[in-house]
Amino acid sequence: MSNKIRWGVLGGGGDSLIGVLHRVAASMFDAYQLTGAVFNPNHEASLKFASEIGIPTNRIYKDFDTMVAEELKLPSEERIQVFSVLTPNFLHFPMAKKLLESGFHVICEKPMTMTYEEALELETIQKKNNNLFALTHTYTGYPMVRQMKMMIANGEIGEIQKVDAQYYQGWINPIIHDSELRKTTWRLDPEKSGISCCMGDIGVHAYQMIEYMTGLEVKDILADLNHLYDDNQMDIDGTVLLRFNKPAKGVLRASQIATGEENNFSVAVYGKKAALKWEQENPNYLYLLEEGQPLRVLKPGHDYNSELSLDGTKLPPGHPEGIFDAMGNIYKGMAKAVRGEDYNPAEFPSMRDGVRGMHFIETAVGSHRDGNVWKSL
Repeated sequence: MSNKIRWGVLGGGGDSLIGVLHRVAASMFDAYQLTGAVFNPNHEASLKFASEIGIPTNRIYKDFDTMVAEELKLPSEERIQVFSVLTPNFLHFPMAKKLLESGFHVICEKPMTMTYEEALELETIQKKNNNLFALTHTYTGYPMVRQMKMMIANGEIGEIQKVDAQYYQGWINPIIHDSELRKTTWRLDPEKSGISCCMGDIGVHAYQMIEYMTGLEVKDILADLNHLYDDNQMDIDGTVLLRFNKPAKGVLRASQIATGEENNFSVAVYGKKAALKWEQENPNYLYLLEEGQPLRVLKPGHDYNSELSLDGTKLPPGHPEGIFDAMGNIYKGMAKAVRGEDYNPAEFPSMRDGVRGMHFIETAVGSHRDGNVWKSL
C-alpha cells in the first residue's frame, strides 16, 4: 500500500489557476495522492475533469456533504487525511468547519473566512479537535523569503525601525469603470468575497508577510481605502499605517487599480545595522543594504543561506525557483506535520495567521469607515 498522504480537493477544477498550482505543489515531493474530490458544483463536470487529468472517478463525489459522509464511512487507513479548500471565499468557513469537526486536516486558501468572528470560531474548533491547519499564504514558501525571516530573527540587520510593504496589481482597472461589468466578478460581491476586495485579497498577503518576516505583531492601524465609485461597496485600493508591539513604524500599500502593474509585491525591512528587500516578481534575489557598503544580492541554493531556506530549495544555484515551488514548500511542511515528523512552524502559515488576517481586514475597513482613525488590533 502507498505511504502517500491521502488528499482530497474541493474546487479548483477546469481551467482554475489555483487548482493547477495546488495539484503541482502537492506532487512535488511525492508526499500526496489525490484520492477524491468535488472539483465543480456540477457533478458531470467534476467527473469529466477527473478523467481529463487521469485520476479514478470512484471517489469524485456529487457535493461536499456527500463527500464528507462517504469518507467517514471508510476505514481510517483508506479515508482521506487532508482536504484542500480551493473554493470562493464564502465557502471557506463552512467547509473548513465541517472538515475540522469531522477529524480531517485542512489546507485552505485565503482569506480563511468571511469574518473575524468566524475565524475565532474556526480556531476554537481546531484546538478542540487537535487538527492540523495550513493557510496558503504562498509567498512564505519562497527560499529567499525564509532566508530574510531568519536573518532578521538572528539580528543581522539590528533592531527594526521601519517596514514598508507594497502589493500593486492593475487587473480590476478594466472592470471597475463599467457599472455593469463590475457586477460580473465575485471579488466585488460582498456576499461572496466578504467586506473587502483589495485588503481582503492582496492586502492581507502583505500584512501576513510583514508579521512572518519580522516576528513583530501589528498592534494599531490607520487605514485610508478607495472605492472609486459610490455604488461600489468594495475597496480596490488603500494605504494602511502600522504601529507594532515594538518601537517601529510601518506602511502597507495595496492596489488593484495600479494601471499596468501585474503582481508587484515587495517588502522592505530597515534595521539599525542594515536593511533587506525582497520583490515577488524577482523572487530569487534578496537585497542586503548596509551603510557605506555596496549592495549585496543573496540568491537561493548557496551554503550561506539558512537551513529553513535550503530546505525549501529544490534546484542548484542559478536555476529559478518560482510560485509552484513556493506552494510546494507549504505542502511539504504540512506533510511533515501530518506524518508526525519534526518541522519548523515557519514551513506553513497556520490558523493563527488566518485569525490575525481577518482581524486586520475588518479593522482596516472599520478604520476607514470611522473617518480614518487609529484602531487597535
